[in-house]
Amino acid sequence: MSDVDHIIVGSGINALVCAAMLGAKGAKVLVLERNDRIGGCMRTEEATVPGFVHDVMATTFVLFITSPAFAALGKDLARHGLDFCHTATPTGVLRPDGSHAVLTTDRAANIAALNRIVSGDGDRHGTDVGDIERNAGLLFGLLGGALWSYPTTKLLAGEAWRRGPRNLAAFMGEALVPARGWLETTYNSDTVRALWAPWVLHAGLGPEDAFSGQIAKVIAFALEAAGAPIVKGGAKNLLAAFEALIKERGGEIRVNADVASIVQAGGRASGVRLASGETVTATKSVICSVTPTQLYGRLLGRDAPEAATKATQAYRYGKGNFQVHYALNKPPAWRGGGLDKVALLHLTPGLDGVSKACNEAVRGLLPEVPTICVGQPHALDPSRCPEGKAILWLQLPEAPRHIKGDAAGKLNAPADGRWTEALREAYADRVEAILASHIDGFRDTVIARRAYSPADLEAMNINLVGGDPYGGSSTIDQSFLWRPFKASRNHETGIRGLYHIGASTHPGAGLGGGSGFLLAGRL
Repeated sequence: MSDVDHIIVGSGINALVCAAMLGAKGAKVLVLERNDRIGGCMRTEEATVPGFVHDVMATTFVLFITSPAFAALGKDLARHGLDFCHTATPTGVLRPDGSHAVLTTDRAANIAALNRIVSGDGDRHGTDVGDIERNAGLLFGLLGGALWSYPTTKLLAGEAWRRGPRNLAAFMGEALVPARGWLETTYNSDTVRALWAPWVLHAGLGPEDAFSGQIAKVIAFALEAAGAPIVKGGAKNLLAAFEALIKERGGEIRVNADVASIVQAGGRASGVRLASGETVTATKSVICSVTPTQLYGRLLGRDAPEAATKATQAYRYGKGNFQVHYALNKPPAWRGGGLDKVALLHLTPGLDGVSKACNEAVRGLLPEVPTICVGQPHALDPSRCPEGKAILWLQLPEAPRHIKGDAAGKLNAPADGRWTEALREAYADRVEAILASHIDGFRDTVIARRAYSPADLEAMNINLVGGDPYGGSSTIDQSFLWRPFKASRNHETGIRGLYHIGASTHPGAGLGGGSGFLLAGRL
């Protein structure tokens, strides 16, 4: 490809959004991916047995279909075959004693259902999601906007004028309340608390972390408003649509193209050097959708700004992820009514159970009772498996990156703290025992199982450091203005023509494509 305007390193959702948006403005874009396929955390495989299509890693796209990126690109992606499958019951929770709750996409129905569990809890749910709706302009402006910018300054000034400075400060203070504080002071039902407590894990937080209460409310609002859609036929079809659109707009994508370093000329990023020795130049910018460790360590090395090098050394990664995928000879017979169509069902003892498992993982222990998120893709998209069969997608967001021990005292930690195949399967057995306790005759329905430890996930994607899928800890000190670093300014790097996007940058992790969209708009 001659006369490249922009080189994008990496091919996750942010890179693909950025490439498609820049291409729409006539820019010539080259996307370079070190693996043999594009997608980052989006990967589709027949991971168990032939005919059963699994999304390995990411599977739910509510953040994408509600994003500005989808508003801009959705129709064109649909032209290239992108379609989503939905269910009216996006999430639910099932506790060890059989108590359960299901959220639908009907607010009135949710209010009534939660009120039946404990009188008043449904009304409080209506108030919580209603507050998100009423404050959507401010919330989503900060969650998804360029923070160091005139539009954000104008937004905050307008809100201070409308609300008054003190009331705006009070709103910001309320947003910092941890999920535990919110749930324990708002809901009387342990089951309703259990419905929302696990969702903070999907934002890379724990229930005691500041801001986790607000993000849980935002997630509740989003699930109720847009559900938990999956891509028809697998996430691979989203990638195929992006690839076709980028090429249609004059861009190029190269796989098996491992970028070894950033090339600079005259104090400006001028291109990249591949591991093969090839040098590729760009006339306008080099955009890296990677972690700070990759950017300022491997790609820049001694050429990295000193301040960024020091900040990278202090940058913290979060808990690892553990995944299990099942091929079943029939849909699971849940011990709870209405659970068979739920897109993402959490198995947990409740708020304290989530807190305990999260704390154990942070301390390097294998959780005794992990929080299990069970996806049922077959219930939304029957094309994922043969007729009458089923697949399950299990995600455990509380896995230690470095193993120091077992909270249950039953599994031996390797001397070097690293995940092994034997330990992975032993821990998957623990997960399966919990799953089987909720499903009649579960083990008799299993055709095959495939587990992925945090080490396996990192081996598939080097940006998942220790299996952390969120690009780094998402605590408040590494979010918003301070992501990835305390001195960060939008997506700048301190080197002219070199920009940083991806989960490690604002707006953070998830499949919304926010950082790619913001940078493309700026460039």
